[in-house]
Amino acid sequence: MFPALKSRTHTPRTLSSIARRAMTNNQHRPANWKELAPPPLPGPTFAAQDKLPKLPVPELSETLAKLKDSLKPMAKDENEWNKVTQCIEDFGRESGPKLQELLKQRAQEKSHWLEEWWDDLGYLGYRDSVVVNVSYYYGFKDHPAHLPQESLNRAAHIVRATMLFRQQFKLGQVKPEATKEGPICMDTWRWMFDCCRIPGQEGLDWSHSYAKPGDDGTSGHIVVFRKGRVWRLDPWQNGRLLSIEELQQQLKAIVDGTTKEYPSVSVMTASNRDVWAKDYAALVENPRNAEIIETIQSAAFVLSLDDYQPDDIHDFSQALWHGGMQKKQHEHAHLGLRNRWVDKPVQFIVYDNGKAGIMGEHSVMDGTPTVALCDAVLDMIADPHFDQGTPGGAPPAPPQAYDWALHEGLTRALVSANAKARILLKNQNLRVVRTPYGKAAIKRCGVSPDSWAQLLVQLAYARVLARAGKKRAGGTYEAAMTRRFFKGRTEAIRVVTPESDAWVASMDDPAATREQRRALFAAAAQKHVRLAKEAGQGRGVDRHLLGLKLINGELAKQAKAHPEQDTPEAKRARHAATMLFDNAVYKRSSHWVLSTSAVWSKHFGPYGWGEVVPDGFGVAYMTGFDDYLQYTVTSRTEMPNRTFCAALQRAAAELHELLADAPPAPKANL
Repeated sequence: MFPALKSRTHTPRTLSSIARRAMTNNQHRPANWKELAPPPLPGPTFAAQDKLPKLPVPELSETLAKLKDSLKPMAKDENEWNKVTQCIEDFGRESGPKLQELLKQRAQEKSHWLEEWWDDLGYLGYRDSVVVNVSYYYGFKDHPAHLPQESLNRAAHIVRATMLFRQQFKLGQVKPEATKEGPICMDTWRWMFDCCRIPGQEGLDWSHSYAKPGDDGTSGHIVVFRKGRVWRLDPWQNGRLLSIEELQQQLKAIVDGTTKEYPSVSVMTASNRDVWAKDYAALVENPRNAEIIETIQSAAFVLSLDDYQPDDIHDFSQALWHGGMQKKQHEHAHLGLRNRWVDKPVQFIVYDNGKAGIMGEHSVMDGTPTVALCDAVLDMIADPHFDQGTPGGAPPAPPQAYDWALHEGLTRALVSANAKARILLKNQNLRVVRTPYGKAAIKRCGVSPDSWAQLLVQLAYARVLARAGKKRAGGTYEAAMTRRFFKGRTEAIRVVTPESDAWVASMDDPAATREQRRALFAAAAQKHVRLAKEAGQGRGVDRHLLGLKLINGELAKQAKAHPEQDTPEAKRARHAATMLFDNAVYKRSSHWVLSTSAVWSKHFGPYGWGEVVPDGFGVAYMTGFDDYLQYTVTSRTEMPNRTFCAALQRAAAELHELLADAPPAPKANL
């Protein structure tokens, strides 16, 4: 049906090679890079944006009181506790009021006082590999039974449904996300399609959007990876979205046209960001490579057709998370990363056995928008009345293959990137735990499922530490969404509290009675619910203190630049702030040995991401299923991952046994 497939070896489009290199240049980050991403056309999607309140600056006294409470379990002894308490009091008296005043002034001058700081400190200035450290994944349940159980049929459905959803978004017709308390910010949705993260040569990345103002969504291409080869596919042609039948033929042409392994240039995107920035600059010096990169970056999204067949949930999870070394069906192990461009915010992955999922890039968009995307796409596909389209009269233009131009230096860089990626992946561990009960049983106990799930993690981790004869080395981070505010993203819930520690200790205290353990658990769960609610209201500890710390740093720079203007009072204030921020207990509390977060979709099986510190665990969990809780535990291979997972299973059984016959606790007010 298609004419002969040809590999692009030149630049056939109207954009000149000089202009293309300018578009893909990564030397200097545009100062207004975020403002360059346009919103969709006027409509319901962004209708509530102007009505959203600004992120508040919490009261200083409230934050310091919460900080002191959260640090009590972090102190190793009374001496440490007394020192950090004194530091907090000195900060509240000497430093805090002035820093608070300046932070409030910043909040008045900006639409979101935290946005620029968080973008760079949380993500874009982070230089380790995006893979494992930043990226996340969702694995989908099986293709609907009424549809052909073939991988290319599934891929075709994902492409068509996603392009339909993208069209709705472009027209401003996507129903905005909301909670029971009202609308939430949709700003980060601007980065879902038609954009890409750029590795900056100056130590800071940014995202570039290729979206066009006024676009009605009846255009746009996707990029398909197969065995390391790059293909461009145009789902919209002549104002018509190709049918499932036509898309499946296009994808079959890609599979049939990729009969060998191609240079795995995509693995470079998984390198250290400074290394990738250097390799990226070398790649785009060649006009052909610059065109390929521009084609990838401007694609609506990426589709990876992996010649691999993951089996159980662990294998499936690893394949989605970082591609893995796919050796079960190959004599020689290939890196799945050869079929990923990890800087793309959305890339769907379909395996040869029909399993599918998504890998996301986290820097400018958190996980909840992509959950909404996946739900919408998978709901469409599951609908027996989903419009599969009708083939047009004339055959559509075929997909186009793009092959890289690699000189000796780039070939060496590619060999190095592959070697380092293999080391990165070999050092990672992942296991999945499912409990024999889920949300339904927990609700019968009158407990918040999220608090239940979090306290299980605390009990399991404490037992892992006790078994190893170690003391707590850091805190637990749980992400709370702050999108009720304009441009809001997340706040940290400090899960470790005196109440959680007391309950954990009681579970292994032979002198503790059943009633005491129940009472201590109820107190810990209620405390967690309160902290989670306050964090979602922008009244957490960590973002506020980050702002105060950064302003203190700015004052220190000003004093260094103009020592003649410095005063004894200012020096004393900066010293008090430094003493707090450098205090061992304070620093320990934000060393996130347990990094946790939850999402839920009825369509998901696997879900996860990596640990955030070398001596910690990533704990992704889902509490929305009635018959099980699911935890995905990731860590470095030297960490006791198996022991932690076994401890989770034991803790889950013991907590259910403890509360199953207890009178329901008072309902937590979420």
